[in-house]
Amino acid sequence: MANSLPSRERAVFGRVLLKISGEALIGAQEHGIDPATLKAVCEEIAAASRLGVGIGLVIGGGNFFRGFSAAELGVDRVTGDQMGMLATVINALAVQDTLESLGVPTRLQTAVAIHQVAEPFILPKAIRHLEKGRVVLFAGGTGNPFFTTDTAASLRAKQIKADILLKGTKVDGIYSDDPQKNAQAQKFERLSYLDVVDRHLAVIDTTAVTFCMDHKIPIRVFNFRQRGNLCRILQGGPIGTLIAS
Repeated sequence: MANSLPSRERAVFGRVLLKISGEALIGAQEHGIDPATLKAVCEEIAAASRLGVGIGLVIGGGNFFRGFSAAELGVDRVTGDQMGMLATVINALAVQDTLESLGVPTRLQTAVAIHQVAEPFILPKAIRHLEKGRVVLFAGGTGNPFFTTDTAASLRAKQIKADILLKGTKVDGIYSDDPQKNAQAQKFERLSYLDVVDRHLAVIDTTAVTFCMDHKIPIRVFNFRQRGNLCRILQGGPIGTLIAS
């Protein structure tokens, strides 16, 4: 547990909700799951778990399907969102299996009932799993159409009483503009919730931001692709951008 670690390795958080996108698993591919990238992602989560932090994980499904893209296929948005929920289950199963192979105990809960492959989302069970040191993967979004996995992550963060919501992305924080297109884009070290909403900073869903504001859940946006960043944050490092009051 964290209290048995040397001070430089102790975590400053007891429980966190980590949100990563499905694209975090793609690697150099255009879609799907790259095995080497999947393993690297899980090694980061495993290292974080060994700090003694309780970790809830929400992963998107955009590497397979996004609900709002359904119209391009002539599919109803509700059906498309249901397809996207199932995509998150595929990703969560892949992450769960890889974490278990790394010696990390896990449980997978889904907001849509798939009893053959996962537990249904039951909050007391999720809390018990976290208390026993298991990484709990929350798949299926909120179980409802029209809500993003960012929003699902904010909801689960509140439900499990996470100290912070961590959003892993491919950039090292929130910028005033796209840093890949504008070399003059300014990186923010800290923003208020209303700053993110008023500036239309699209790095995280507005509904998720306002939910976290209402419930005083801080958010840290960081580059998940940089090895070691997750553990650095858990140990108190000022990585990425903090969104708070």
